[in-house]
Amino acid sequence: MYRKRIANKVKSIYVGVYSEELYNVLLKQVKDAKDIKKKMREIEKELAKLNYSQVELSIEVILNLDFARANMKSLIYDQAILEGISTTFPDIEAIIDNGKVNDMSTEDVMKIINLKHSWEFILDKDVVLSPTNYYVSQYIARLINEGFFYEGGRIRQIPVNIGGSTYKPPLPIENVVRDNINNIIISSLDDIDKAIELTLFIMKTQVFIDGNKRTAIIFANHYLISKGRGLLVVPFDSLPEFKKLLIDYYEDYDTDTIKKFLKDKCWRKIN
Repeated sequence: MYRKRIANKVKSIYVGVYSEELYNVLLKQVKDAKDIKKKMREIEKELAKLNYSQVELSIEVILNLDFARANMKSLIYDQAILEGISTTFPDIEAIIDNGKVNDMSTEDVMKIINLKHSWEFILDKDVVLSPTNYYVSQYIARLINEGFFYEGGRIRQIPVNIGGSTYKPPLPIENVVRDNINNIIISSLDDIDKAIELTLFIMKTQVFIDGNKRTAIIFANHYLISKGRGLLVVPFDSLPEFKKLLIDYYEDYDTDTIKKFLKDKCWRKIN
């Protein structure tokens, strides 16, 4: 069927076999479209009465979004290396561009695709306008763990061990985790220091069953980008130092050096 204007009226012209079923489907679609348009007009009127106006992103946030999108492959590469995924930057490009690559396990490819989806999530305009809170971290963790755990975005309910450390994180309590995140956000710290505290809190608490380092970094970047303050990512060539400092942080040997390291070596600013 195609639409054709005849005598100033648009009419449907059938070019295939006519059927009563097809005709009824088309009628229903036209009626549904009219109903939807009517409801949208009603909603717009109600929003106007409430003085609603769409929030626009600041120029600083827009620049940060563009910066993150332009560097997404590099960001994902750094995070993949942090997770011990044996890959190369060309492999990352191939996976992100077409979803497949040779000589990599299906599990590793899926982790990289999940990283892509998680970054795309926080770079969405509506998401970046949303408050950085526990529920955003949950959704990021769910995307990170997609295909590996049935409820990868739920708070951890089983004990875990941390490789290379004697530290054993206790089971997290949801309302405590939520309050701790909120307290960091409303604190008097500078934005970059808040992002660092969010990162380390998620990592040390091991809030989720897996993917806490990936979740923590992307979660912290949701906050930084929403404030127009750049990006926080551990460069692949600084991983040995970061891992050592992280173990010291877990075991309370040194809780300050890693914060300085993250601020000095991992914070990418837009000058």
